Amino acid sequence: MNFDFSEDQRALADTVQRFIARDYSFEKRRAIRDSAAGWSRDVWQALADLGVLAVNVDEDYGGLGCGPQETGLVMSAFGAGLLLEPYLAAAVIAPALIRRVASADFQEQWLPNIATGESIVVLAHHDARNEPVTELTGNLTGRKAVVAHGGCADLLLVSAQTAQGNTGLFAVMPGTEGVSLRDYPTLDGQRAADLVLSNAPATRIDAGGAQDAIDAALDIGLAALCSEAVGIMEATVAATTDYLKTRQQFGQPIGRFQALQHRMADMLMHMEQARSMGYLAAMHCTNQDKTARQRTLSAAKVTIGQACRFIAQNAVQLHGGMGMTDELILSHWFKRLTAIEMTFGDTDMHLQRFARLSRIA
Repeated sequence: MNFDFSEDQRALADTVQRFIARDYSFEKRRAIRDSAAGWSRDVWQALADLGVLAVNVDEDYGGLGCGPQETGLVMSAFGAGLLLEPYLAAAVIAPALIRRVASADFQEQWLPNIATGESIVVLAHHDARNEPVTELTGNLTGRKAVVAHGGCADLLLVSAQTAQGNTGLFAVMPGTEGVSLRDYPTLDGQRAADLVLSNAPATRIDAGGAQDAIDAALDIGLAALCSEAVGIMEATVAATTDYLKTRQQFGQPIGRFQALQHRMADMLMHMEQARSMGYLAAMHCTNQDKTARQRTLSAAKVTIGQACRFIAQNAVQLHGGMGMTDELILSHWFKRLTAIEMTFGDTDMHLQRFARLSRIA
């Protein structure tokens, strides 16, 4: 199987890596994290100017029309820089969902604005506290918890139970009557919001089959998340290797101690397995066979989730107490890897799903 990237793909990855190195330093990220909004619209516009927000938008709507492989390269570079802006939610999942479920007019209205960074659209899907969102006479009532980057959205795509008993997808404008958002930071420095709808005005945008479209878009998001994790793990392993070469103990670098060399070898093996499964997830996340697609993605998430935990925890242990200080980027990689392991279903959930889908197959 050929995992070589094309010249255009390598150029895209280099562009994003240079942006992170030049314009998104760790110090700048900390300042953005500590700001009132917790993200930067200036950075978002800079990403739009680079063309990165257009990666998952079709050429007919002003995008680049790229696929999961290109998205994976972008997410891997963002992973190392710990991007706080809503790329996964607004530039990967949202356009993937819109092009699968929405009318041509809706796509024409929103996809070009997504590509240029003028509009941020996010999905509010998972229900919480046994209060699912339901449609009542065209309006929505209920709540969604932990909506990724919901507080910065210009438009919310809300899944809800319709009067017919199936799942519909509705466009909701934040700030309108009956729409309440409580924005807050998460463990890893990202932002989320709790959404409460009280007979809120909404416009249905799907013509049926919303659940399958949502599942397909989230699977694309899961593959992108796997690539982000790989980027963070690569940076974590590299930083830990450098630390073992420079930290002195008993008159020599601690990296010369065989026990620590074995630990690093195990971290490298986990990282290589995770990278391979990240590639596999990107290759299969658009498979029309839903059972085969989700089985592969669950296998990838299990492998990458285990690697997230092993590499993050061992890196902190090898750095000692300083590994958990806020001043060291390693602690932020640790938090993000911990969050990724639990996002879109944790390792145990995906292991169970893989076993169930394997029996079906």
